[in-house]
Amino acid sequence: MTIDRDLIWTGELNRLALEPQSHDTIGLYDTTLRDGEQTVGVVLSPEDKLAIAHALDEAGIDRIEAGFARVSAEDEEAIRLIAGAGLRAEVWGFARAVQADVEQLAGLGVRAAVIESPISDAKLGALGVSHEDMLGRIRKAVAFAAGEGITVAFFGVDGSRAELGFFRRAYEAAVEAGAQEVAVVDTIGIATPEGAAYLVGQAVDWLDVPVHWHGHDDFGLATAAAVAAVQAGATWVQGTVNGMGERAGNANLVEVALALEALYGIPTRLELGKARELAALVRERSGYELAPWAPVTGENLYTRESGAVASQFHDPPAIEPYASELVGAKRRVVLGKKSGIDSIRLKAEELGLTVPAERQVELLAAVKELGARQRRLVTDDEFRTLAGH
Repeated sequence: MTIDRDLIWTGELNRLALEPQSHDTIGLYDTTLRDGEQTVGVVLSPEDKLAIAHALDEAGIDRIEAGFARVSAEDEEAIRLIAGAGLRAEVWGFARAVQADVEQLAGLGVRAAVIESPISDAKLGALGVSHEDMLGRIRKAVAFAAGEGITVAFFGVDGSRAELGFFRRAYEAAVEAGAQEVAVVDTIGIATPEGAAYLVGQAVDWLDVPVHWHGHDDFGLATAAAVAAVQAGATWVQGTVNGMGERAGNANLVEVALALEALYGIPTRLELGKARELAALVRERSGYELAPWAPVTGENLYTRESGAVASQFHDPPAIEPYASELVGAKRRVVLGKKSGIDSIRLKAEELGLTVPAERQVELLAAVKELGARQRRLVTDDEFRTLAGH
């Protein structure tokens, strides 16, 4: 979607530093239902996955990876439900470079799939598989899938640590066998933004097919690496809602979309106004909590305790980088140790309380004392009591 630039208050710095650059729309490929479910302790039922798939679809996600059917009967059922749900988004499956995996997806009515294969020496050594044997497996699985009419994106596991010559051989073999797209994969989350751009740039130069980027967040660089991959020519970004996933998680698709659109002027089709609703649904169904200071979806993003900030609450561009309505959030003032006179005034107005100016200093002192003593925020009911209402 095209976002309202009047709701973004980032100044001119980024435009001056970045222009000229491409402003082509980038596709978002969600893997919450497969890679995201690998989060420790998370189990999503087929009904959970269907509900999340509908929410992803309504939010404008382009492609939804419904799962890996060989994991369990429940995963197979989830894929069946999602494939038959009539979604606008393309429904993709996930398979290893194993013919039986592809056959199972085809039987579920899935017409597009990622086919994965490890390509780093570390992974191949652990599995006891040679380069040549793995190339043979890739060719066989991709050719079989293509022969079944399945659109294939080849997914080279641990590609960011692969020997570059074998990386090229593996991807060229997959494309020659019928892969119509490829995903450059940072499985262990080790790629710097520059490394991501370099590897994607090489893939773009070598292969005449669309390139995806799939990154993890072990060094806290997943969003930055995804943006760099796009600038280097990737036309799809893979990731999850809330950045959930194994170890430190995947690239957070909502964060990536906001960064691309608000900071780089590169559009996606995500409805950012539905971001927090989507994040809340995934959080609820997955049974974990988000850090309140998380970008885009954190509870603290538009919550103000500081008195210095509350004094500017009437002027959002002075204290925020983008408008709350851009991501479907609400602005609010809370009270505590760090409150100021303006905090007292704003909270009284919000609650419909009359607090004379001469009482506000006294009330502020009481609020600060209670917040410090209890080591928490002061509730609205406590504020009413302190105010004598």
